[in-house]
Amino acid sequence: MAYPLSEFPADHPVGLSIVVPVYRGAATVGKLVAALSALRPAGGLEIVLVNDGSPDNSGEVCRELARTATVPLTYLEHARNFGEHNAVMTGLRHARGAYVITMDDDLQNPPEEVVKLYDHARLGGWDVVYTRYAEKQHEGWRNLGSRFANRVADALLDKPKGLYLCSFRCMNAFVVRQISNYRGPYPYVDGLIMQVTQRIDSIEVKHLARAEGRSNYTLKRLVLLWLNLATNFSVLPLRLAILAGVVMGILGLAGAVMVVLEAVVTGTPSGWASSMMTTLLVAGVQFLILGVLGEYVGRAFLSANGKPQGVVREVIAARDPEPQATPLRVPEQVVR
Repeated sequence: MAYPLSEFPADHPVGLSIVVPVYRGAATVGKLVAALSALRPAGGLEIVLVNDGSPDNSGEVCRELARTATVPLTYLEHARNFGEHNAVMTGLRHARGAYVITMDDDLQNPPEEVVKLYDHARLGGWDVVYTRYAEKQHEGWRNLGSRFANRVADALLDKPKGLYLCSFRCMNAFVVRQISNYRGPYPYVDGLIMQVTQRIDSIEVKHLARAEGRSNYTLKRLVLLWLNLATNFSVLPLRLAILAGVVMGILGLAGAVMVVLEAVVTGTPSGWASSMMTTLLVAGVQFLILGVLGEYVGRAFLSANGKPQGVVREVIAARDPEPQATPLRVPEQVVR
C-alpha cells in the first residue's frame, strides 16, 4: 500500500500521523511537537499525544500545545497510568493518517528522522518499518534488557530473523486498523504486528542521549513487558512447563531405579539428604509450572471480566491549525 505524493485515500485526510505516548514528558514534549510541526512530509501530518496518567504537569503542557497548534493535533488523556503499549493503542485508534509513526517523548529519536522513516515505508511499499541504532544512548542495564527482550521475541514471535524491535516504528493504515481491533487489557504492539504481516523492513537512524530526566522504564516495567510478550502471543511457556515435567519424570524414574539397585546391593538405601534434595527440586519445578499456568488463567480471567485496555478521560482535537480554532472536548470513554 504505497501512496504517491498527494494521492492519499479520502478516508485518510493526512499522509502521516505521529503517535506519542506522554509520561513525565512535560520538559520535552513541547520541544518535540515544535520540531515535528516544522516537518513537511508528503500528504501533511498530524500529531496525537496520549497522556498516560503522567504524575507531572504533562497534561497542562499538552493542552496548551493543542491550543496553540500549527498542525492538526489531538490530545488524549488516560484516567490513570495503563502502560506505554496501552497508550500507543489508544493513540492508534485516533490516528487518521495513511501511515502512522510511533515514537517516545524523550527526544532520543531525532524528529528529523521521521520523514526518512515515513518515506522509506511509503515509497518502499512496506507494511511496517522498524528502526535500529548504530549506538544506543541508554543506560547499560536498559541495553541489556532490550537485547534480552529481543532474544525472547525471537523465540516467541514469528518475526523476521535479526529484526530489532523498537518503539520508533512506522506502520501503514492497514496494519494500524488490524491491530486496533485488539481489545485485551495486555497489548504488546510488536506481537500484534507480527500476527498481521511479515512485510517488514528496518532502517538505521540516530539515537541521542536523553534531553531531560531518566528513563521511565524500571526493571519491574520490563519484566511486565516480557510477561505480556510471553503469555499473550505464545504458548511456548506452557510447552516448556510440559518439557520440565517430562524431564523431572525421567529423573525421578532414574532415581527410583538407582534406589532399587542400591537396596539390592547394600540392603539399606542411603540418604535423607538426597531425598530432601529431590523433593525440593521436584516441588520447585511444580510450583514453577503452577505459576505459569496461573499467569495464563489470571490474564484470561481479567480479560473475560472486562478489564479495560485504557480509559480515556478527555479528548481535545485541534484539527484546524488556524489560531481561532476552538478545541473540541469529548466526554469520557472507555476502551474495552
